[in-house]
Order: sequence, then C-alpha cells, then structure tokens
Amino acid sequence: MHVKKFISTDQAPAAIGPYSQAISFGPLLFTSGQIPIDPATGKIVTGNIQAQARQCLENVKAILGAAGIGMEQVVKATVFVKDMQDFEKINEVYGEYFPCPAPARSLVEVSRLPRDVGIEIEVIAAQGHGHGHGQGSSSGGGCGCGGER
Repeated sequence: MHVKKFISTDQAPAAIGPYSQAISFGPLLFTSGQIPIDPATGKIVTGNIQAQARQCLENVKAILGAAGIGMEQVVKATVFVKDMQDFEKINEVYGEYFPCPAPARSLVEVSRLPRDVGIEIEVIAAQGHGHGHGQGSSSGGGCGCGGER
C-alpha cells in the first residue's frame, strides 16, 4: 500500500496558502506551483521573465532535492504564464534545466497568477528511476523535444 508523504524544505518558499510544497505518493512526486519567490528573502523576484523562470525552476529543484531526486527525473511540467509572448524567453531558461530529452510539458497563458507574477511552474517527477536518456524513439530525427531541427 502506498503512503502519502509530505515534502518540505526551507530551500524553497513556504506555501502561501493551504497546500504542501510537494506530495510523494508511490513512485511519483507532485510539486505545487512555484512562483518566483526567493526563499532567502521571501520577496518576489522582479525583472525580466527569464529571471522569474529561473527562480521558479530553482525552487522546483530545491523541492525535488529535499525528496532526494533530481531534475532529470521530472516526467511532466506545467508552466502558467501571463503573456504568451514570453514563450521563447522561457524556453531559453527551461532548456538549461531540462536538456534534451526534455520532459513532457504544457504551457498555458492565464489572466492572472498569485502575487501578480509572470510565471508559475509545477512538475511531476518519477522517484527511483532515471529520466530514460537513450530510451524510446522519436519521429522526425533529433531528440524529439524541439531542441534540434
């Protein structure tokens, strides 16, 4: 029988509502959406969307680290943005954290995010297994993640 386990770290921002930073259940770990809050100061990271995306991903990385897993074990990411015109800029930063083959991802434009930030990122990771580099196949050549043409 699987047990639901709460994951928490002071290396990522504390929840700003009634939710956990992450929940582990069976082989999967689910993070709550991470907005660009610097956990050291509790302040929103301002500036360009790249800086905001980087802080979100650093927060995700810290939560995964608290569970003893790495970014390579992320199997699905969901990114919420206020402006779809930031798509390419976000991809630049995202690619630094998720090299090819990247996890599955959805990117959705929304009208507003908590604390009026420009981006929020949540992930699902598989515990106890690698990301599967070199496994599977993709059609059209390359790695199948859009990074190669």
